Amino acid sequence: MTAYWAAHALLPTGLAADVRFDIDDGRFTAVLPGQPEGDAHRLPGVVLPGLANCHSHAFHRALRGRTHTGGGTFWTWRDGMYDVAAQLDPDSYLRLARATYAEMALAGITSVGEFHYLHHAPGGRPYDDPNAMGEALRQAARDAGVRLTLLDTCYLAGGLTDDGHEPLNPEQLRFGDGDVEAWADRMRALREDDNTRIGSAIHSVRAVPSEAVTTVVAATGDRPLHAHLSEQRAENDTCVRYYGVTPTRLLHDGGALTARTTAVHATHLTQDDIALLGEAKTTACFCPTTERDLADGIGPARRLSDAGAPLSLGSDQHAVIDLFEEVRALEMHERLMSHERGRFTLTGLHHALVAHGSLAWPDAGALARGMRADLVVVATDSARTAGSDPAQIVYSATSADVHTVIRDGEMVVEDGRHVLGDVGTLLAEAIDPLWEGLA
Repeated sequence: MTAYWAAHALLPTGLAADVRFDIDDGRFTAVLPGQPEGDAHRLPGVVLPGLANCHSHAFHRALRGRTHTGGGTFWTWRDGMYDVAAQLDPDSYLRLARATYAEMALAGITSVGEFHYLHHAPGGRPYDDPNAMGEALRQAARDAGVRLTLLDTCYLAGGLTDDGHEPLNPEQLRFGDGDVEAWADRMRALREDDNTRIGSAIHSVRAVPSEAVTTVVAATGDRPLHAHLSEQRAENDTCVRYYGVTPTRLLHDGGALTARTTAVHATHLTQDDIALLGEAKTTACFCPTTERDLADGIGPARRLSDAGAPLSLGSDQHAVIDLFEEVRALEMHERLMSHERGRFTLTGLHHALVAHGSLAWPDAGALARGMRADLVVVATDSARTAGSDPAQIVYSATSADVHTVIRDGEMVVEDGRHVLGDVGTLLAEAIDPLWEGLA
């Protein structure tokens, strides 16, 4: 057994003082406020549960600081994404994902949902192991000390026009499996382990025709199902013209909206869409730093929450990996739209930060006996956090203020340093060769 002690910790009942944590076999065996430090290891800051990054595309990390020439749009950004994707194979993907997940660990993230559609070799040729790219992600997460939910993504069409779905273009061939049954067969070959859960994803209504949605739902079973939803107005407009319904209604009619589903972005919704998501208790995953980087818009977070849809957060394309920034944006964007402060309570913001259950890790995300022993220590003496009320630390902290991260009882980050070493160097070694290959 290992014991830790902190002056302040965010427990399910709220902020508590002088908290002792007893950990054995990766679980909290006791979480006791009002205790002396004794022989426990002191944690220097306020302790939060491990954070959950519920939407990631690991390979997009290579695009940070590379997509802003001439302003651009979502669609020109996508061209750069295709260029990077074409450079990757299982070995280079392992290096990039390992470094990206290590950056997440430095930011206090202990679980990640990887929306994985980079399946095959360029041109769509399967590797000898058809899931080699997914296996690279599995190994990367384990090496980086982050739990992985691999959301294997169905991607069948190159887009949607007023005349219907288009075939995959050459850059997209490696994303697809030919048809939905072939995708389901490959997805079913994936196996869970003690650090990996398997789920599914519908890339979007652009990429998955309506007749395939029910097959994806059936193949997913009782596992998590995620989907990009209404990120772009153009997607909504085309869906209405071709199918006669919004993307949300299309997913609902295909049986895809349940309490196990996460709708990613959920930006441009009608009131009926919001009601459907709320009635189904479908989680809405907001990725504010990506949504503003790509000029997507601001989604109706407060209205979704009021309707009954739980909220989660993701770093998506990793323009920033900082869930404190994401959760502040959840509140601040609401303030900009409503001209009111306090649109979410601190408790509501904390819940969005630790939505591990939407990633099939329901025993993570709380500092409580029997739960997975995840601890994130946020320094309270930095230039950003000094003077802050520990109860309001999410309003002042950044990822740079994460001092210690323990995942499943194991030390992953100590004194701001990852067990793998210099993460900046790891990222540079993984990313620079990709852009050299495009020069």
